[in-house]
Amino acid sequence: QTDEVFLEAQIQNITTSPMFMEKVSLEPSIMYNVAELNTVDTSGERASTFGSRTYLQPMDTRQYLYCLKPKQEFAEKAGVIKGVTVIGKLDIVWKTNLGERGRLQTSQLQRMAPGYGDVRLSLETIPDTVNLEEPFDITCKITNCSERTMDLVLEMCNTSSIHWCGVSGRQLGKLHPSSSLHLALTLLSSVQGLQSVSGLRLTDTFLKRTYEYDDIAQVCVVSSEIKKES
Repeated sequence: QTDEVFLEAQIQNITTSPMFMEKVSLEPSIMYNVAELNTVDTSGERASTFGSRTYLQPMDTRQYLYCLKPKQEFAEKAGVIKGVTVIGKLDIVWKTNLGERGRLQTSQLQRMAPGYGDVRLSLETIPDTVNLEEPFDITCKITNCSERTMDLVLEMCNTSSIHWCGVSGRQLGKLHPSSSLHLALTLLSSVQGLQSVSGLRLTDTFLKRTYEYDDIAQVCVVSSEIKKES
């Protein structure tokens, strides 16, 4: 799970003449930083994905892509980004073939933030490729999204391909509302190919409630000989 938001904006020229697209930008809300994904790196220089021609022909459509990521001060507070949140507004500036300038600013764009329940488990680090039957490490982040203090116990359940290393039933202690803790775990895979990391269980001993986390991430498992050759 990630807090990144990808926004695709489709701009269509519904006039009968070509249109020069001077600017299409996303002004993020105070909660987010934005990165435009509409350029590529060519010979050390940034070039538009639409090429050198910035004209939009009649009835043609372009897709502009943006990535928004919560600012650190908001990302650390589990209860802030919940429900409907404002992500920003689009600012579009163009010129007609007669040189007339037009501008459109949208209203604030909204999105429904995903619900994570009382406890959110996300992966901070995981290798892309690992060796078959060799232990590897991952780092998890556990966040209390509820309004009450929890006393958590971690259980690690093996699957047909994923085997956890270490003692299951570990006491993680008390976790206060909107607080997080980082957890380093070790596991190995007994099956090659793209494997899903599953089998983590968190139990709140106060309410005797268990939260299950499967398909947390995927990892590519290869033979050690293959990895050495590459």
